[in-house]
Amino acid sequence: MKKALLVAFALLMAPMAAMAAQYEEGVHYTVINEGPGTAKPEIAEFFSFYCPHCYTFAKEQVPKIKATLPDGVTFKQNHVEFIGREMGVEMSRAFAIAHQLKIEEKMEHALFSAIQDKKQRFTNLDDIKALFVVNGVDPKAFDAAAKSFMVNAQMAKMKRDTENAKIAGVPALVVNGKYRVETGAIKSYQELLDIAYYLATQK
Repeated sequence: MKKALLVAFALLMAPMAAMAAQYEEGVHYTVINEGPGTAKPEIAEFFSFYCPHCYTFAKEQVPKIKATLPDGVTFKQNHVEFIGREMGVEMSRAFAIAHQLKIEEKMEHALFSAIQDKKQRFTNLDDIKALFVVNGVDPKAFDAAAKSFMVNAQMAKMKRDTENAKIAGVPALVVNGKYRVETGAIKSYQELLDIAYYLATQK
């Protein structure tokens, strides 16, 4: 009986050991922080509404992440400012406003669709406001959120996290505030998620 249990345990641990051996620092991921990671395991996506690959990732992979996220691991998103020139900053503001108004998913889809599908050109915050209003947001609620401390704080944190992780291209994943998944060595988005889920178990 004891021998059978040991065999079963070995079979259970074999895939995990193989996975650990398969993913190498400097190849599949980079340590971006030698100090302690986040208090709780988390996977953070960095994206831009101006990135077509991010749109594909949002439609095909983000729902998969939310459906298969390991127990105890949270998923968060950060909009980057370095794509879209001055409108990159305003799109980060738009994402933070949507978060503040608790309509992230709805407005994420609306903004992606407007830019990537309809090729709509946004030139200022008023253009973004018009899209929010079309999607049922009260103009005064938008204005209040846009000027709020919470939106400014979220924008500052997203920018700081982008810089700390040395994000140069999107979509990108950072795990536990310590590991940036490298896309150069992977063959599919599924492998990207597999690496992220593995890293979520690391301290």
